[in-house]
Amino acid sequence: MAANASCRKPSVHGGAAIVILCAALLYVGQARAQNAPPAAQGSGKPGRASQAAGKAPTPMMEQHALELLKSMSATLSATRAFTYRSRSTVEVPAKTGQFVTLFAQSDVALQRPNKLSVRVTGEAPNFDFYYDGKTFAAYSANNHVYSIDSAPENIDGMLKVIEQKTGIHFPSADVMFSDPYAMLTNNLVSAFVVGPATVDGQACEHLAFISRGVNWEIWIDSGERALPRRLAVTYTDAQNLPRFLVEFSDWNLQPNLAEADFGFKPPADAKQVPFSSRTAPLPQKTIQ
Repeated sequence: MAANASCRKPSVHGGAAIVILCAALLYVGQARAQNAPPAAQGSGKPGRASQAAGKAPTPMMEQHALELLKSMSATLSATRAFTYRSRSTVEVPAKTGQFVTLFAQSDVALQRPNKLSVRVTGEAPNFDFYYDGKTFAAYSANNHVYSIDSAPENIDGMLKVIEQKTGIHFPSADVMFSDPYAMLTNNLVSAFVVGPATVDGQACEHLAFISRGVNWEIWIDSGERALPRRLAVTYTDAQNLPRFLVEFSDWNLQPNLAEADFGFKPPADAKQVPFSSRTAPLPQKTIQ
């Protein structure tokens, strides 16, 4: 699986463009979005046109919201290794201009400072991603192809390099960095506590933020572990206000991980193809 420009997605802290997640953790889609005809006047999700034309939110900065976000970041930063499962939805423009929703699931294993693996299943193209501190690789079993390249020596550097080189970006990348708080609060202009909530039976604090071109929300465990349970993002300067949602589950902060979990050995019948920002051997799903 070579990555292509359709896998590019700005993170929560970055600027905004029409977004199709790259797998969450990886989806294909921005190229599809760019090639789709614009939605007709009055089309798109109900109420979105009026929402876009309505009064802009009034920025505010509640210290308690920042403290809760910082607590979550501290939990993840201090954890040497963790695994989680994510369920993700992404809105993709079809040929008609209508937005449709795709679903995907990802199983993530991370070990600091330089190990990461992701398995993607669902409606997104299915593939496995491996990073062992020396190389990163992506393998599509359905296509019997893989891509591999040299990598920086830590996760922070790797996440930045794969986006620059391949256009791949993990929607939950901000929680993978060594300092999630710094990533999430970059370009932040507003923060407040919505209130208590429950996600999959877990008591949470619901927080809302505004970054440049992005409205985003996060649901964080109310307990001592302060783990993220849900992330919702709306891109406010893109047509039809595209949105995505990531729900986290099955967190394990003391996983039993081995070196073999992060190394990639290509099957004998697999063909190697280069990572590229323009071409991809992965099957591109066309939304009719």
